[in-house]
This record gives sequence, structure tokens and C-alpha cells, in this order.
Amino acid sequence: MLFDLLTPEEEKIDAADESLRFDISLLTHRLTGAIDWLGEVSRHRGVELGLFGASTGAAAALNAAASRPDQVRAVVCRGGRPDLAPGALHRVSSPTLMIVGGKDFPVLRINRQAAARMTAPHSLLVVPGANHLFEEPGTLRQAADLATEWFQRYLNPSPLLQRTLRSGVR
Repeated sequence: MLFDLLTPEEEKIDAADESLRFDISLLTHRLTGAIDWLGEVSRHRGVELGLFGASTGAAAALNAAASRPDQVRAVVCRGGRPDLAPGALHRVSSPTLMIVGGKDFPVLRINRQAAARMTAPHSLLVVPGANHLFEEPGTLRQAADLATEWFQRYLNPSPLLQRTLRSGVR
């Protein structure tokens, strides 16, 4: 599933003052709500969940993983802000991958500090030449490939996803 953690109306407010993207409590509440909803839908019950969060969404993903350890099996943070989820870092039990752009020096420092505080299996990978938004040619694809490999390693994909991955469709 792919969804925005802010409504269209909230996106407009955030575009003006950038306040809502830093409301980690709100973002976490929405993400845990989605996790809980998936657990209630019979066809999704028992499906292993992996969370992918970028920038401040990564803080929400870490918080959600810490509060829903039985549901969340893996986490990937791209250009993440784990410093905005300091209380969750030692509580996350899901294997966590942090992907940071090689040119994103402040976020790279933040992720190194966060990785040092984590007790769950984790890895910090740097995409050379990438900035915070991975806008340089090929860098977003590299991040996507790293995330895919992480999820394949730590999640038991459904038969449909296994067929899709084998056929090379992404």
C-alpha cells in the first residue's frame, strides 16, 4: 500500500509553513491506524508488514514499528529523520535499513548516530552522489533496489508478490 500521511488540505497548509510534516505524533497515529486497519481486514490478517518511510515519514515508521512489533517485520528509511523518533530507536525490534544519500551530510550524521542507538538488526547504506531527495539520475532506483532486497530478505512475500518479483515486474 502506498498512501500519504497528510490529507490534501493538510498538504496545502504544510506547503505554506512545513509544520505538519514535522508533526510526528500525527504521522505515527495515522500509520499505526493503517496497520491496525490491515489487521482487521480478514484477507490481510497474518500478512507480514514492512514499512518504508522517507524523511519525516521514517520517524513515523520507526515509531509505528516500535509500537506494533508483532505486525511490523521490517523497516526501510530513505533519507530518514530518525532523530525525530528518539524514544523508538531502542524499542524497534524489526530489522531496519537506513538509506542515505552520499551528499546528504547532515542526514548521514543523524542516521549514524541513530544506528548507534539501535538494538535491532540494522544497516546503514549510502547511495553515492545522492542528495536528500535522491533526484540525481539513477539514485532513486538504487534506493528502491536496496529497499526491495531488504524486504525480500526479511519478509515472507505472498505467492502473488513472489511471481511478480520473479517476472521482473516492479
